[in-house]
Amino acid sequence: MDIVAGSSRAVAAERRPIRHLDLMLLVIAGLLSAAGIALIYSANRSLAAIDLDPTVNVKKQIAGIAIGVVLLLLIVAFDYRFLKVYAGLFYGITLLGLILVQTPLGTNVNGAQRWFQFAGFQLSPAEFAKLSLIGLLAAMFSEIKHRDMELSDVIRGVAVAVPPMVFVFIQPDIGTSIVVAAILVGVLVVAGAKAKHLIAIGLTAVILAVGAFQLGVIKDYQVERLTAFFDSETDLAGANYNRDQAEIAIGAGGLTGRGYLSGTQTNLDFVPEQHTDFIFTVAGEEFGFVGSVGLLILFGILLWRAIRISSLSKDMFGTYVAAGIASMWVIQMFVNVGMVIGIMPITGIPLPFVSYGGSAILTNFIAVGLLLSIHMRRFTGSPR
Repeated sequence: MDIVAGSSRAVAAERRPIRHLDLMLLVIAGLLSAAGIALIYSANRSLAAIDLDPTVNVKKQIAGIAIGVVLLLLIVAFDYRFLKVYAGLFYGITLLGLILVQTPLGTNVNGAQRWFQFAGFQLSPAEFAKLSLIGLLAAMFSEIKHRDMELSDVIRGVAVAVPPMVFVFIQPDIGTSIVVAAILVGVLVVAGAKAKHLIAIGLTAVILAVGAFQLGVIKDYQVERLTAFFDSETDLAGANYNRDQAEIAIGAGGLTGRGYLSGTQTNLDFVPEQHTDFIFTVAGEEFGFVGSVGLLILFGILLWRAIRISSLSKDMFGTYVAAGIASMWVIQMFVNVGMVIGIMPITGIPLPFVSYGGSAILTNFIAVGLLLSIHMRRFTGSPR
């Protein structure tokens, strides 16, 4: 073996990280985004009947994807470890955004104060807070050297996750609060937190949730959704209507679906919020079981690539960032599809890359950019 030549090739590879681009991850993100555009158009097609533009949300989604791709390319061009240096700054900025959105600077839509209105778009700081939390947790835990994770480390992780969780909760947005909690647990598990510490966190969360119910902190419609899920006889406010219509749409699709743009539940606008939280019903009705499973397979590949990148990373910061992103996607996918098919309460979580939403699509493309950067530079990281 020509050791000198081999060494030269290794150095050349390190200098050209683009050679290690995870093309499959990029393709899957593109396919899911394309599917989202097609499904959003179908879900909004009924707007034409009331003289509204059925493509307005499609155009906004495409604009969001275009901006997301630009951000992805910028992140890929830089070493992902820059996030570790500025993790605290990014976290502080997003936390400030979560506070300011509760002031008159924020926009209230349907009783929820979650967005900033900007140039015709709505930006939700909660979406970006998920990534900044991942960055800060990864930066903190990657500094733990040559010892097991102690209770004090777990408490520090909980301490940085609680503020965004609380501010998102009071918007109110229980769904995103659940995602933030899942990110914390996912990174803690990969970082080696002890089972007793994780159980203690879970019990504390249950106690706080019960306390929130007793103190009336949770909104009435959120309580109705939860109670209606566990007991359909208590559905006095029609909280199960969305779920029932979603299940009808899914069931109507059968094995192969009614065909694109041919779903009656979709075209007649029976399913509320179908282009956002209930977008999966469009796939179920128009492409049937085959189309739904195909979409889930794409998500399965997406998660596999994120987990693979986490395991391949040479430094713990990259490992934890990828693990946090995988945790974020898996909980969103599980809860979104679960509430559509009736095995989870309705909590308002979008389906990554597929549901309509500018902030969400930007967050997901930034996440892909970070994963690509970790994968491309896995030979240049510091040893674990």
